[in-house]
Amino acid sequence: MAAEWAGLIGFVAALAMALLRVPVAVAMAVVGIIGTLLLTDWMSAVYVMASLPFEAIFPYGLSVVPLFIFMGVFASHSGLSGNLFRGITAFSGHRPGGLAASSIGASAVFGAICGSSLATCATMGRVALPEMRERGYAKSLAGASIAAGGTLGVLIPPSILLVIYALMTEQSIGALFAGAMIPGLLATVLYIVSIRIQVMRDPSLAPVSTYVPWSQRWGALLQMWDAIILIILVIGGIYAGLFSPTEAAAVGAGAALLFAFMRKRLTWSVLRTGIRETAGMTGMIFLILVGAALFNFFIETSGLTQTLVDWITTQGYSPLVVLIALLVFYVVLGCFMDSLSMILLTVVPAYGVITGVGYDPIWFGVVLVSVVEIGLITPPIGMNLFIIQGVSPDMKITTLARGILPFLAADFVRVILMIAIPGLVLWLPHMLGFGAY
Repeated sequence: MAAEWAGLIGFVAALAMALLRVPVAVAMAVVGIIGTLLLTDWMSAVYVMASLPFEAIFPYGLSVVPLFIFMGVFASHSGLSGNLFRGITAFSGHRPGGLAASSIGASAVFGAICGSSLATCATMGRVALPEMRERGYAKSLAGASIAAGGTLGVLIPPSILLVIYALMTEQSIGALFAGAMIPGLLATVLYIVSIRIQVMRDPSLAPVSTYVPWSQRWGALLQMWDAIILIILVIGGIYAGLFSPTEAAAVGAGAALLFAFMRKRLTWSVLRTGIRETAGMTGMIFLILVGAALFNFFIETSGLTQTLVDWITTQGYSPLVVLIALLVFYVVLGCFMDSLSMILLTVVPAYGVITGVGYDPIWFGVVLVSVVEIGLITPPIGMNLFIIQGVSPDMKITTLARGILPFLAADFVRVILMIAIPGLVLWLPHMLGFGAY
């Protein structure tokens, strides 16, 4: 029993260090190393600490991380995000709240290319926010719609968080991508509905923009050709069985580089900047993975996960009660911690508990990423809110926090629907023949 208590104390200590703004990689590594030394002999601990960092970043599947990051970085530098916003705005910008809805739609498409919430939010913020401000949109609606739309980059495939979850739990990346597609589209629709309801209640939030003739609409739509091709290559290739996720990431990265060249955006300066951004983000993620490997080895050695599963089973709690308690924990944690840190710090015990009470691991992965995504826009530490403030410094966090509430309501409606109707997640993987799904 002493080992289990050591695991629990270590978990709380790592969580506390992360909440105190200690880099999560450092927090997990320190707790993992000290905990392993306490539970094993010195020689075993040294062997583990020497081998685990290599094993954490060695798997072939992890090559999708830098490739998807590379694809998103160069898609952004090629001007693709601006073309997306202008193309969608041409069709819906003249409707009430149309520019805000267009930013949601553009974020959804860009998220399907980028795979990162923070990058999607920052990119669309630079493109769409000045346009909405110029047209007289309220700061609360303009900023909050882009912050909420940015979270779609986490959910709509390809998603870096889904890749990390798949690798840490040994699940199919393709099945997770397929499972996240319908919830991602549902999130997009619910966000747009939320905007329409807000504007119906208070038209002053979003003045109606100028009507765009059909001739100009088709021209704007044709400017989106590279985004459409990228999505077809990457997501279509995976679902059609033409590529593995790793191969699709390589094809997408090459295509993004080619499109930047074709649009005459690929200067030596852009190439250096893009490679540096890719290397920096990849290095950060891999360092966190190393810390997570050391921490999770300690947690598994302590037997904490199995003890939690056994305790929950003996208490007679229903699986739904266990799930709701876990999701509430993640929502609260998301107020203070970024999404990647949350998943890497907690996924091993959470996965053991949730599968121990009978839930499907693919379904839980998509639900988990959906709930973690809520943390990105939940005050006081919603990362996307601070990104919007960075893009537009005159926006107050209190204004953004007030504007984000309707979008949080839409998120909770989506999560409730996913719990009530598991087929929203599991139907597409089953239809596409991923494993047992």
